[in-house]
Amino acid sequence: MRILEFDDVSLAFDEFGDRSAPAVLLIAGATQSMDWWTPEFCEVLAAEGLYVIRYDQRDTGRSTTSPPGRPDYTGVDMATDPVRILDALDVDAAHLVGLSMGGGIVQYLGVHAAHRVRTLTLVESSPAGGDAGELPAPDAALAAAESALPEVRDWSDAAAVVDHRVEGERPYAGSLGFDEERFRAIATGEVGRSRNMESSLTNHFLVADGVETDPSAITAPALVVHSDTDPLFPLPHGEALARMIPRATLLRVEGMGHEAPPPRVWDVVVPALVDHVRGRREDATSGTTGPDA
Repeated sequence: MRILEFDDVSLAFDEFGDRSAPAVLLIAGATQSMDWWTPEFCEVLAAEGLYVIRYDQRDTGRSTTSPPGRPDYTGVDMATDPVRILDALDVDAAHLVGLSMGGGIVQYLGVHAAHRVRTLTLVESSPAGGDAGELPAPDAALAAAESALPEVRDWSDAAAVVDHRVEGERPYAGSLGFDEERFRAIATGEVGRSRNMESSLTNHFLVADGVETDPSAITAPALVVHSDTDPLFPLPHGEALARMIPRATLLRVEGMGHEAPPPRVWDVVVPALVDHVRGRREDATSGTTGPDA
């Protein structure tokens, strides 16, 4: 792990693979450290000949934290941090992969820093602006599950925070089911190295404004990876993105929930992502990869 320091801000990041290979920058969702892009996933991509970068967004992991409920940064600060990472690594332009809120950041950069973006991959995301039409609301069960989460009374109690983190992720599982052992391992690692988990789980939702972006203004090739069982952003959200972005294709993934692609779908997602980065097109109907027509 390395630390980028600038303007009293610290951003922690990791690298996998050969720096001479095509650069792929992974951007996590709201409240998530880079731990949710697991080393195993990064290593699988690196083994395909990619230079993979993941990082802790502000208020997660080992990056800069603010007091809970009082973030001292904006949504635009978060949205431009990936460019700062690329600058630190002397990467002129990268292939950006964003999950959920990270997908919103990728859309922002695809418009406002287009020269730094080679391709976009949007995983379980939603249009960050523009005229997407009426899209379905999140599953009502999510709000019920959120209200039923046990309160963390002592944020220094690592076991309690891990339990809270795991239970918070459970309702976002798709039809493949909830792999509790895997999620608990990720949460344990995240809690063990994070500066302030209370800030991690609070502050991102307070800075969501300011990065609204019309996906139809994106010019780089885009791959939209979306599940048919995402309870937060149902499939029409991904379909809207693929429709709005001029050079986009849609990869439908059966059974995945609102999460970074789990190992059970790597055999579908990884080849599609690699082909996308390498300039080959995605067959949006079957979900299999193939060369450009």
